[in-house]
Amino acid sequence: MVSLILAVLIVILGSAICSGAETAILSVSPIRVRQLAQAKSPSSLALLGIRTKINRPIATIVILNNIFNIVGSIVVGSIAAKALGEAWLGVFSGFLTFLVIIFGEIFPKTLCERYAEPISLAIAIPIRFLTLLLTPLVLLVEFVTSPVTKGRVPTTTNEAEIKFLTNIGYQEGVIEDDEAEMIQRVFQLNDITASDLMSPRVIITYLKGNSTLAECQEEIISSQHSRIIVIGDLVDNVIGLVLKEHLLTAIIKGCQDQQVSELVRDVRFVPATIRADKLLKVFQETREHLAVVLDEYGGVAGVVTLEDVLEVVTGEIVDETDRNVDLQEIARKKRQRLLKSRGITNNELN
Repeated sequence: MVSLILAVLIVILGSAICSGAETAILSVSPIRVRQLAQAKSPSSLALLGIRTKINRPIATIVILNNIFNIVGSIVVGSIAAKALGEAWLGVFSGFLTFLVIIFGEIFPKTLCERYAEPISLAIAIPIRFLTLLLTPLVLLVEFVTSPVTKGRVPTTTNEAEIKFLTNIGYQEGVIEDDEAEMIQRVFQLNDITASDLMSPRVIITYLKGNSTLAECQEEIISSQHSRIIVIGDLVDNVIGLVLKEHLLTAIIKGCQDQQVSELVRDVRFVPATIRADKLLKVFQETREHLAVVLDEYGGVAGVVTLEDVLEVVTGEIVDETDRNVDLQEIARKKRQRLLKSRGITNNELN
């Protein structure tokens, strides 16, 4: 009888360990595993290795679990037949099945799901060792199941999931409302282009390069922009930009006869189709705050600034010198007035 009780305990305990280990490992998210691995502890690195190539460790656990459940049940049944007799074997088998379901499956899985992180760290190294020990069997299982399991490795997360988690974090009070809004806005950077952000050419402030400071002094002083485009004979002939502070400094020093072109700096040209995230990278790498946007024919479509890109994430930025908040809306209205004065309707244009 002692041998029977001992065999039952081994089967239930072995099944419980295998079921709990599988649940614990799969319950820790891949992102959390990578966070834990930054500590560089042996257990966290072992857990990262398991989650990176999960098929072999899971195969190891499944093999061990089936050894306990199938082989163990056969051994227990043989011992029970000798100890209790054939008449009680059916009753004992039903009782053993009940014990395995409750104490070998439900309890350990529930417990290990609740305390998944510490348990997975505790068992990571032993599982890595057992996986190495059972390599021949694991490889055989891998070969048999490869037609079904092989394919593209799923990504750890995606944009939709991050947005969803952000909403959940906000609802649960983990993330502040302004933080949640900013996270959502960040994903818009690769959905909009320079043409969506730029100030259109009809409202661009510009100076002609061959003009003297005296000739355009009033325009310089009244301009609300710190950077002003400089053109040749036509708007499409942009030769660079000038800083308003340099122009004002030259005027104060009495250099009114100096031409604007003498103070010109190089300007960056970008296509209208460039995405906002790429445009932000351009501004960072070139250390510039303004770029001229070109249309598909190489003509000037407008200008875009670093502030325009940042406003995608932060919302509208208006300082004390801004008199017009939405320049794009002003441009649309001005365009409509021009078309109306020429007798052209939007339907005819379209």
